[in-house]
Amino acid sequence: MNLSWRLASRYLRGRRSSRLVSLITLIATAGVAVGVMALIVVLGVMTGLQHELRAKILIASPHLRVHTYGDGLRVDGWREAIDVIRTNPEVVAAAPFVISMGLIRAGADFDHYSYIIGVDPDTGSVAATDLPRHFLSGDLTFATDGVAVDGGLVLGKRLAERLIVFEGEEVSVVSSAGTKFNAAVGGFIPMFWSFEVSGRFETGMFEYDNNYAVTSLEVGQRFAGLGDAVSGIDVRLTDPELAPVVAQELTDSLGYPYRTVTWQDQNRELFSALKLEKLGMGLVLVLVIMVAAFNIVGTLTMVVTDKTREIGILRAMGMPAGMIRNAFIFQGLMIGSVGTAVGASLGVVLAKLLNDGRLIPINASVYFIDHLPVRVELVDFGTIVVAGIVVAILATIYPARRAADLVPVEAIRHE
Repeated sequence: MNLSWRLASRYLRGRRSSRLVSLITLIATAGVAVGVMALIVVLGVMTGLQHELRAKILIASPHLRVHTYGDGLRVDGWREAIDVIRTNPEVVAAAPFVISMGLIRAGADFDHYSYIIGVDPDTGSVAATDLPRHFLSGDLTFATDGVAVDGGLVLGKRLAERLIVFEGEEVSVVSSAGTKFNAAVGGFIPMFWSFEVSGRFETGMFEYDNNYAVTSLEVGQRFAGLGDAVSGIDVRLTDPELAPVVAQELTDSLGYPYRTVTWQDQNRELFSALKLEKLGMGLVLVLVIMVAAFNIVGTLTMVVTDKTREIGILRAMGMPAGMIRNAFIFQGLMIGSVGTAVGASLGVVLAKLLNDGRLIPINASVYFIDHLPVRVELVDFGTIVVAGIVVAILATIYPARRAADLVPVEAIRHE
């Protein structure tokens, strides 16, 4: 085995008369390195997108939500339901919420249709969502200075910038809840609410920062016309990945008419598309490594041709065919190992530079995030490294068999 390694190393180094073979060997090694580097970076981008989007989504969305069946979002017995939900050992926090739509008007020239979210200020030691931790100013008391307003409103940063409003200023919000038909005008008269901007928040996700406005639960209930009812219950778990299992457990324990919706259900299409895209990009880049494998085949075939007489002499001196075959397999292993090591190192370094330096900004209004995240997972890294080496070894099968099958007499007479 040691002799096969030494022979493989000598053949790879080449000699002055076979500089072309050495150059092609270097090119084959570089091909493997480029393929591995590209695969690590691209799969890291796809994985980073999945994790970044999940983190952004879970800022204002809970791990799962509890609703009821019916035409509208209305949960009347939410206090009793929360007591049952909190008995589940995987539940960390549970809190009621109200969600409705309102047309926010800050001036005569611009209106914006937004989600009006009512949250419970008394969240306990752990909140059902991470939104309160992303408040730039203001808090869950929604305190106001004005006496003629209906309540305080914390706006998303982008929403506040679009409306050109600041803390302490008032905005009007048009609500469809409680709208009544006026026979005098022959139409429906909407309700106008007056809110004071009591703060701003920034999550980094365009959808939330541009379309969400948060107020207290009591004000949200009145704004949505729900009375003492709520739209649903936000539930936070010990692990977001347990949401499907816990959702089924809560559905069974709460019974009809309650139903559960997990964060995976709410964003199934998005994450399915990302998963499919990751698979597709991975298959495309595997072809890059396959091209490098063909370079290895061509390189070792040229080595066999260049060393035919030497192989014939070694065979005539009694070297077994298996040792000749191992020598060429070891050459492929060396090319694959060096190329994979260089490519993996460059891939990890490039991925870290792209992620930490935020070198590639993207349109937040399209992709929900403002930069291209890169996250290299250990499983993906290990799979790519093993695949690079395995492909390189498989590429040696044909030239190794060809070298081992050479007839000594014919090989010695080869010109």
